[in-house]
Amino acid sequence: MALSHLTPLSPFTTLARRLPPFPALSSATSRRHNRISFSVMASAVRKVLVPIANGTEPMEAVITVDVLRRAGADVTVASVENQLRVDACHGVKIVADALITDCVDTVFDLISLPGGMPGASTLKDNKTLENIVKKQASEGRLYAAICAAPAVALGSWGLLKGLKATCYPSFMEQLASSATTVESRVQQDGKAVTSRGPGTAMEYSVALVEQLFGKEKADEVSGPLLMPSKHTDQFIVAELNKLQWTSSSEPKILVPIADGSEEMEAVMIIDVLRRAKAEVVVASVGDKLETVASRKVKLVADMLLDEAAKLSYDLIVLPGGLGGAQAFASSETLVNLLKKQSESDRYYGAICASPALVLEPHGLLKGKKATAFPAMCNKLSDPSEAESRVVIDGKLITSRGPGTSLEFSLAIVEKLLGREKALELAKTMLVM
Repeated sequence: MALSHLTPLSPFTTLARRLPPFPALSSATSRRHNRISFSVMASAVRKVLVPIANGTEPMEAVITVDVLRRAGADVTVASVENQLRVDACHGVKIVADALITDCVDTVFDLISLPGGMPGASTLKDNKTLENIVKKQASEGRLYAAICAAPAVALGSWGLLKGLKATCYPSFMEQLASSATTVESRVQQDGKAVTSRGPGTAMEYSVALVEQLFGKEKADEVSGPLLMPSKHTDQFIVAELNKLQWTSSSEPKILVPIADGSEEMEAVMIIDVLRRAKAEVVVASVGDKLETVASRKVKLVADMLLDEAAKLSYDLIVLPGGLGGAQAFASSETLVNLLKKQSESDRYYGAICASPALVLEPHGLLKGKKATAFPAMCNKLSDPSEAESRVVIDGKLITSRGPGTSLEFSLAIVEKLLGREKALELAKTMLVM
């Protein structure tokens, strides 16, 4: 197959030069209050609470849970609703580990509040959670919030008084009444850590790992995430055999999930594509709608794959995760659907382990350039583009891992819906 020159997709070249180096963590101290940076806690197990509600921003919740569990934290996802299942923003359905009322007597090393509206308001209005977080702060333990939650919850509870803090841009005026506002992507002051939105969630989560476990553990965790590096141009997409992708204004996209799927990748793909107004069908490859992802986040699909397979799609896109990719590769229904997609000259893609474990062994990368998770690239028959963060070859798109998921998803948006829509979303999510 003829190979065209590498083409950077224009929005992402622009985005690259605006992203700050990792980690974008600012630390403010006050001699008057004798605030100091945190020391590594002596206890072996760090307990973390992540409360969620209907309308919580799923990327901010799931990325935080996933990254902290990678570091070895014992994370409890607690629903402040009357049931464990929560309907987060963009139709993402998450099943919590416990109700917030179950957490009253537990001592947590960290409490982290995701944003999203009306989720942040629901968190703020929950008196049980308010009492838990106020006790956390009064006893000198770490508490944190991202997006709307610093202003709507922590600020309203008086827990940012005299501190520097940041939040989602449209809530900065509200935050100014309860904190000293700064525009850092991640801001630490005393025991409080705040951040801005979905595009800063991974930096925020790694910063929390550093506070709980130390810099060495944060570096260890961040490496396999494949976060954007300050040493290279970021958001550059290698495009080969370039062609115009076409679809309706609401492209129909299938995102399969399975036990062992990488929850960050799945949720980021679903969230971003639904923000772009694509019709995204989340289909469980197992025999039930609820799946347990690689870091034990429980996600609920829209339908089973057998039902989803009766429909046609502009794009089928596979998240990674070792267990999930293996389940995909073993699903005759999904493999046949992918082969039909390719034979029908429609679009398909995969990230992380899935290009190597699903597409490659079933002949779906034949004559194509692709990338995958670094440890899986030796399984690619043509690894010549393996170092690229996102690779588009004709109607195929592949990518590397959790830290490239936003780039991957925005590249899909640009190919299906145009540069303007991709840039709009990148700004909204604070990727820019």
